[in-house]
Order: sequence, then structure tokens, then C-alpha cells
Amino acid sequence: MPRRNSFDSSQIMYRVDQLMKVAENRYQITVKVARRAKLIRDEEDFEDWDAPTTKPVIRSIVEVSDELTQPEILSDSRV
Repeated sequence: MPRRNSFDSSQIMYRVDQLMKVAENRYQITVKVARRAKLIRDEEDFEDWDAPTTKPVIRSIVEVSDELTQPEILSDSRV
């Protein structure tokens, strides 16, 4: 069954642009996104394969961009 993305490509490109503007080190952001994608992929191994999901790299870009551009999300959860 083909996977369906819940994000359109323009939204993903906007988030990537935001990440690049905020990032002090592009390599560090790339590694962070890749590691997060690997964790997401490993989590999906235990989930239902028939459910349509977003690709791990897309999900990790969204999560990392939210983390870096909206730090109040993290500060509320860590208190």
C-alpha cells in the first residue's frame, strides 16, 4: 500500500528554510534530522504497516523545526 504524506512539499520546504535560517551549523541540523528519522523508522517497525503514515525523514524535519523554531513547546514539557 503506498504511503500518503500529510504535508505538502511547499510546507516541508518552508520548514527546511526555517531550520537553515535558525541553524548555527547545517551539519549538526542534518545529523539531528537523520538521527530522529532513524528513531522514527525503528518505532514504525513495531507499528501497523498497513496504516498510511508520513515518511520518517518528513516527520523528523517537522519535529526538529518545531523544536528549534518554537522552543516554548519544549520548555512547557520539561518543567
